[in-house]
Amino acid sequence: MSLEAITSVMKAEQEAKAAVAAAQTQARQLLADAEAAGKAALEAARAKADSELELLRVKAEEKSKTDAENLTRDLESEQQALRRKAEEKLDAAAALIVERIVND
Repeated sequence: MSLEAITSVMKAEQEAKAAVAAAQTQARQLLADAEAAGKAALEAARAKADSELELLRVKAEEKSKTDAENLTRDLESEQQALRRKAEEKLDAAAALIVERIVND
């Protein structure tokens, strides 16, 4: 083999090694960029989920507070109605008790 052919083969091998090294470096960089983008997207999704969760928590607390107030108001109304009915029947019950005691 001539010296030119050997030099040409060696040069081609060096260029191939350089191309492989460059491709590996580029691949590592692309992988690192993809991982960074993935982590950023994950963190953004986590932040959005946390924000939505906080909003839902606040809405749930407001709804439960409103529901509790409505229930309290309804129960107080029912209590007053039962008290009025009981007071209406109190005189009749007292009279009945007195009548039974007196008649015995």
